[in-house]
Amino acid sequence: MDNDSENARPAFYTVREAARILRVDPATLYRAIREDAFPAVRVRTRYVVPAIALDKLIAEAAESGGCVDVARIATERRTAREVARLTGGASW
Repeated sequence: MDNDSENARPAFYTVREAARILRVDPATLYRAIREDAFPAVRVRTRYVVPAIALDKLIAEAAESGGCVDVARIATERRTAREVARLTGGASW
């Protein structure tokens, strides 16, 4: 394996890895995922968190300079999915 692939950032994180990055308990992140308040991909019985979702959350916190409202983000995601469902388009 070359150095580039060894140092490459993953496209997905485990919930435990994402929780560590966010400095929250994994149970908190699992709960948010189950409540559809945090983006994740379910692969059989496991969840993985897209790195891009963490990037977006971190960028939004840095840009706003304040608290990021995860409930608002979740509401926007649900609304976008519902609009896509009603219009026949993709949700993301």
